[in-house]
Amino acid sequence: MDTPLGKIVGEKTAKALAVNLDLYTAGDLLYHVPRRYDKRGEHTNIRQLEVGEQVTVMAQVMSTNPRKFRQRAGHILEVIVGDGLGGQLTLTYFNQAWRARDLLPGRWGLFAGKVTEFRGRRQLNGPDYILLDGADWNEEMEAFAGAFIPVYPSAAKIPTWVIARCVRVVLDTIPMPPDPMPSEIRAARKLIDLPTALREIHRPSSGEMLALAKKRLAWDEAFAIQLTLVRRKQEAAQWPAVSRPQVEGGLLTTFDAGLPFQLTEGQLEVGEQISADLATPHPMHRLLQGEVGAGKTLVALRAMLQVMDNGGQAALLAPTEVLAAQHFRGITGLLPLEEQHRVVLLTGSTGAAAKRRILGDIGSGAASLVIGTHALLYDGVDFADLGLIVIDEQHRFGVEQRDALRAKAEQPPHVLVMTATPIPRTVAMTVYGDLEISTLTQLPGGRSPIASHVVPAAEKPAFLERAWQRVREEVGKGHQAYIVCPRIGSSDAASEDEEPPSDAEADSDRRPPIAVLEVAPLLKEGPLSGLRLEILHGKLPADEKDAVMRAFAAGKLDVLVATTVIEVGVDVPNATVMMILDADRFGISQLHQLRGRVGRGSAAGLCLLVTETLEGTPTRERLDSVASTVDGFQLAEIDLEQRREGDVLGAAQSGRRTHLRLLSLLRDRELIGEARAEAEELLARDPTLAEHPLLAQTVSRLVSEDRAEYLQKG
Repeated sequence: MDTPLGKIVGEKTAKALAVNLDLYTAGDLLYHVPRRYDKRGEHTNIRQLEVGEQVTVMAQVMSTNPRKFRQRAGHILEVIVGDGLGGQLTLTYFNQAWRARDLLPGRWGLFAGKVTEFRGRRQLNGPDYILLDGADWNEEMEAFAGAFIPVYPSAAKIPTWVIARCVRVVLDTIPMPPDPMPSEIRAARKLIDLPTALREIHRPSSGEMLALAKKRLAWDEAFAIQLTLVRRKQEAAQWPAVSRPQVEGGLLTTFDAGLPFQLTEGQLEVGEQISADLATPHPMHRLLQGEVGAGKTLVALRAMLQVMDNGGQAALLAPTEVLAAQHFRGITGLLPLEEQHRVVLLTGSTGAAAKRRILGDIGSGAASLVIGTHALLYDGVDFADLGLIVIDEQHRFGVEQRDALRAKAEQPPHVLVMTATPIPRTVAMTVYGDLEISTLTQLPGGRSPIASHVVPAAEKPAFLERAWQRVREEVGKGHQAYIVCPRIGSSDAASEDEEPPSDAEADSDRRPPIAVLEVAPLLKEGPLSGLRLEILHGKLPADEKDAVMRAFAAGKLDVLVATTVIEVGVDVPNATVMMILDADRFGISQLHQLRGRVGRGSAAGLCLLVTETLEGTPTRERLDSVASTVDGFQLAEIDLEQRREGDVLGAAQSGRRTHLRLLSLLRDRELIGEARAEAEELLARDPTLAEHPLLAQTVSRLVSEDRAEYLQKG
């Protein structure tokens, strides 16, 4: 399995597999399983293809049209292929008229390329193809794939049929590995052996055997992940930590007594869980999830006060300066006057003199509660007694950043990570399986409902005009509005407060996303003329960002045109309407987060999702789902259905290609739960897997060390 591919398929092909697909060994290739299986005569549904997607489609040639260019030398060949369901795709070849002899109407083929759009028609430019009715192909398919044609995740320079041929060579060349799964588990779970599963996943002998192969390999993935997480949870439970029990009559007691409102039942319940964790001599590793506005920050503050009562320090790490500054203002506003001086704010924009003073206070212990951004992670930020780390919007931080802050404590500190992005149970069990999980579902009293609507700007321009009118109407009632754009400027790369563009956005023929710097002047002169309007984005100097947010919070501005820098933590109860331009450029969870900025006061909230995508497309369906409910947990399940699950598992954050190949967090809920139970039972008998060396090797291959570090969220 560790044999380099160069020794099996040749150096040139091996290099292409490595560069384009990150495949280096025979084992890498065997675990690069087909995305789907086609049968000759079955079309690919062309209407489901997304612009910018690298695809392999099975289709039938409908017509060919070679023609010369009118104003320059050369010619173009346009080939129309269809799926028999009304969907059509145009294949374009420049100066390759000879291909018309191959691509005759009626012939079937696999066509591989990137989907683009030109004048409203979807097309593949110069796609690779292989025709399915040639003698050579028929012979190869019978020898290799039988009734099923495997379609692999591929790249532009190495299409699926090349991968299929390489897999055939590997299967015919290398001996299959022994099965590492304990026989009692295999029998109890009715799993086929690993060598059979690897052969059947690539060369299915029947639909039944293919299903059994998928089940076995999905089980291996789930079991490897759960073994990793359970082991790490067991190890972390043995680490020493300073106990920080609740102190009667301390700062926390005084704080609770002075609150001008009642804590919700959920806040009290979660608070008790965290308080009990802090009192143990082992580090807390807890995830606090809850709806936007559920009061997570207040729960975290009470935990920090408990640590401060014990003479320890607490650090609150926020992803942006806007959020860090808001936390600082909110927390100091809730504390008694005599305690406010013990709270400090440290960001990358803190001036040199202030920074020296703050660093001195942190190092001496005079600053008990430290709020900051990535600046807290730098060398020179030394704590006297760091007892609790709170990480807000944890998905914005990488493992290395969390470890850098944790390393500033003499003994392992207690850790509380928070997210306002609700997490489906299977994701929680798979990704956050080494953390205890607390959930806040109850919203504090006084919150107003939020109505959401999709505004189809391309199909119904009048709807967009009405949307601008609604903004003016809300301002006329004395309220305020957010206008959210995907980018700062049209030529900017993704900024600190934006998600990077997807491949579809970066490489397709779509227009650039709407940008703050370009749309704000147009709004001032057009639909929002006369209103007090200002901009906010992550590249503004810190003092400007703070001044704008203060002015907006004080009601001195009517409209804030911003990027997603306002996504988390911004709390302006008087803001009642939000328009999200190019809403299709955002993910479901991000749209839900943004929407949570309105409806935070007594007046009802309104969120308008503006898009040029057409009705019936997957992207439009995603926006419709956001508009249909404000239940974040329901949206999390929809998000899981629609997103690539590798993204859900954080492959981008870990910086690695996802190792999740067949395990479906949505489909395999029951299997993941069973794998968790088996992992706990096996590790209770064999904590280091010393009695199962082959299994230990398999776990390390399926869940590499850096992958395991990513999975350790604490």
